[in-house]
Amino acid sequence: MTSSERKRILVANDDGIFSPGIKALALALRDLGDVTVVAPDVEQSAVGHGITIRRPLRFKHTASAGFGDIPAYRVDGTPADCVVMGVHLVGRPDILVSGINLGANLGNDLTHSGTVAAAIEGLAFGVPAIAFSQLSVASGEFDFSYGAAYAAKLTAEVLARGLPPRTLLNVNFPVGQPKGVRVTTLSDHRYEDELVHRQDPEGRDYYWVAGTPRAEYAGDSDYGAVQDGFVSVGPVRLELTYHDFIREVEDFIPAL
Repeated sequence: MTSSERKRILVANDDGIFSPGIKALALALRDLGDVTVVAPDVEQSAVGHGITIRRPLRFKHTASAGFGDIPAYRVDGTPADCVVMGVHLVGRPDILVSGINLGANLGNDLTHSGTVAAAIEGLAFGVPAIAFSQLSVASGEFDFSYGAAYAAKLTAEVLARGLPPRTLLNVNFPVGQPKGVRVTTLSDHRYEDELVHRQDPEGRDYYWVAGTPRAEYAGDSDYGAVQDGFVSVGPVRLELTYHDFIREVEDFIPAL
């Protein structure tokens, strides 16, 4: 394959450019094409699809992040900012790959996940996108060897086949060596929020938003797959219009 034929792969995340997950992912994709990393300079977990519009952004090459000969840049903004700047400053990629996130992104997590938001921003440019995440363990230790190897296989398939418009793949890895792969639906995984009230040393009130994860088990869902030790591959389409409800809304909305 000549340099002009090599695929261009843009890698982003929300855990930051120094995360071991993005390093494992980028290095695993080297043989598939020309990889470029553009990631936040600090952790941006759970920021959703925010973009920065009220201050300038910095885009700096970062040789110290450990990517070897892979060009890597850090941005002092959100995951979506990273994709915007990567596309405009590096060039339009053939695929956008986000992750590997330190922790799963299941069910309702997709509404606030910066990892998934980076993939969605890729869709806004018409670029096929995959978001990769890995289930965390209490010790906080991650082994990305299995996930990164599978990410390379799946990315190669998507590069060859493409994806439907406005469709991404949300992929979650279990802990340890996977038993196999399941194509899944979104679960009802969510966090039951709790507002913790405390006071600082000067007696001033402050609040800490905490949450307990909850989900109902279903074998065909993303939550069920990773709980059973399988890789979850969930096709997600960015289509917010509820088409089947349009006629009913037309029937009950009041006239001016």
